[in-house]
Amino acid sequence: MVKKKALIIGISGQDGCFLAQYLLSKHYEVYGTSRDVEQSSFSNLKQLGIYQQVKLFSMSLIDFRSVFQVVSEVAPDEIYNLGGQTSVGLSFTLPVETYESISMGTLNILEVLRITKNTIKFYNASSSECFGEADINGSNEQTQFKPRSPYGIAKSTAFWQVANYREAYHVFACSGILFNHESYLRPKRFVTRKIILAAIEIAQKRTDTFTVGNIDISRDWGWAPEYVEAMHLMLQQEQPEDFAIATGVSITLREAIDYIFNYFGLNYQSHIQFDAAFFRPTDIIFSKGNPQKAADILHWQAQTKGLDVFKNMIEYELQSF
Repeated sequence: MVKKKALIIGISGQDGCFLAQYLLSKHYEVYGTSRDVEQSSFSNLKQLGIYQQVKLFSMSLIDFRSVFQVVSEVAPDEIYNLGGQTSVGLSFTLPVETYESISMGTLNILEVLRITKNTIKFYNASSSECFGEADINGSNEQTQFKPRSPYGIAKSTAFWQVANYREAYHVFACSGILFNHESYLRPKRFVTRKIILAAIEIAQKRTDTFTVGNIDISRDWGWAPEYVEAMHLMLQQEQPEDFAIATGVSITLREAIDYIFNYFGLNYQSHIQFDAAFFRPTDIIFSKGNPQKAADILHWQAQTKGLDVFKNMIEYELQSF
């Protein structure tokens, strides 16, 4: 049996590693890219125990020649674009790099597919940040985009690039509009993991306070290993379509913090500090997804929702302390 080949652009991040692990379980040959393979530690791949099972290439998304060379050499059946700048907060500080790495990077991949006229199936990582504020029913594939960050603007541009190439050039290309999804592989700068690590250190009396920005924002948080399964399912369909991937449950960051600290028998109000530096110039107050289309067509539903996401993260984190 000939194995399918998958190329994961941005394999070293949370989603890239879980996707690689999932595809390996499906007997794929997995290839991955990073901007500089020699300088990358690939600690997440090593943590999952799959570092030796993937083949790695250096590739710059904003360099068309680099993209063309890697895609030509690998000749994959599927490409998953998870590359580019991934932090919403950082996008306010680095708007140009964010826009170029996401929108120009996506365009370079699409151009390779158009020029070579091959049958590669392409998945593009879009984001709920494209929607901006949601109503109580949640955002879905028909909801108008109203991004409120440079990151959201870049992701919106990439989304419409994918839609245009799909319609104009008949490229099998789709976007997964993923809402927030977390795991123990999140970088420590992300607020969810930052708070969990702070609670553990306070419980162990290593420190006494933690600092945050606005904790009254509400987000639809899911479990990352489940979300990569939805990515794969999108590329197994006969026709390429875009899907919103979410749990359909939204909770506030305040609720999450309260749960995390209660887990350790702590009252967060005795330890919290606020810093204006952590507030974004513009932010989404309420975000929630409506994943009905994914349930109907992909037969995908989130199994881990709301506070259970943070329970999982805490339990995994405690194993390393």
